[in-house]
Amino acid sequence: MRLSSVGIGIDVVKISRFKSRSYESHKSFYKKMFSKSEIDYCRKFKEPYRHFAGKFAIKEAVKKSISEEIGLIHIRTGHSNSKPTVSIIGSKYRFLVSVSHEQDTAVAVVISEKVK
Repeated sequence: MRLSSVGIGIDVVKISRFKSRSYESHKSFYKKMFSKSEIDYCRKFKEPYRHFAGKFAIKEAVKKSISEEIGLIHIRTGHSNSKPTVSIIGSKYRFLVSVSHEQDTAVAVVISEKVK
């Protein structure tokens, strides 16, 4: 693996940024960043805004880990075996991702590898 094909990104988000904008009152805000499945996932929890913040942090960390410009809506987050996953529609990247929440903060770290 060549080092130039690997990237790393980190992002920290205040959960209160999302908590102050309820989904019901700001649907268009959420739909610009998150897919329907991501929104549905977050909204199934008692505290959905910590999950929105975590997913947003993952997406921002992805953007920092790759060399191309990409919109948040094109970055898809999910879960496999209770661990976060991430992909970009139509891209040739693989990702390792970690996300954590503590009080009013969500943090995500992403390592990307461009697959040739």
